[in-house]
Amino acid sequence: MTQHTDGRGRRVVANISLSLDGRTNGVGGDADMGWIVPHALTDAAREHMVRVTATATTALLGRKNYEGFGSFWPMVAKAEDADPRDRTFAQWLDSVEKIVFSSTLTDAPWENSRIADAGPADVVRRLRQSPGGDIIVLASGSVIKALLDAGELDRLSITLCPELVGGGVRLFEDGLPPTSWSLTDLSTTESGAICLLYDRHRAEA
Repeated sequence: MTQHTDGRGRRVVANISLSLDGRTNGVGGDADMGWIVPHALTDAAREHMVRVTATATTALLGRKNYEGFGSFWPMVAKAEDADPRDRTFAQWLDSVEKIVFSSTLTDAPWENSRIADAGPADVVRRLRQSPGGDIIVLASGSVIKALLDAGELDRLSITLCPELVGGGVRLFEDGLPPTSWSLTDLSTTESGAICLLYDRHRAEA
């Protein structure tokens, strides 16, 4: 499936979970994300993840998520007792083209993966011109920020968790260029989180 967005080629989607105070992690740093887990394990959140990734044929990840996802999801893909939606996502993640942004990795051993040869914006501009479905950034805040700064994001998929974590990394820092977005989908989860889809307004060419 090929997605088109205002003649720009493939659609670029960012998928991430945020706290009510806009954080991607807590005061303990990158490992302080346990507050996300109860919300990610709900039926609605699982269904949202499958729906958002179903149209994507390329996944973009930072090094930390690439290594973390790679140590967990391939096992889920083969686990017969796993939730069917988790298996669907895991099998998709195994098979999809994966591009990892890292200045330290020299090898990308996970099947169908490679290390990016340029920054996120340059890679995305090239990918837009190639055939395929959506290009999705999976929970990598640094990649999402770079694409927002460059004007290369078309859709925001945000799971807003009802948690105030009191510190940590913010996704939306001061200095990002102003943009306008439309709410195109909304669902609530059993835990009280809200799954939001926003599509960017772009001026007519």
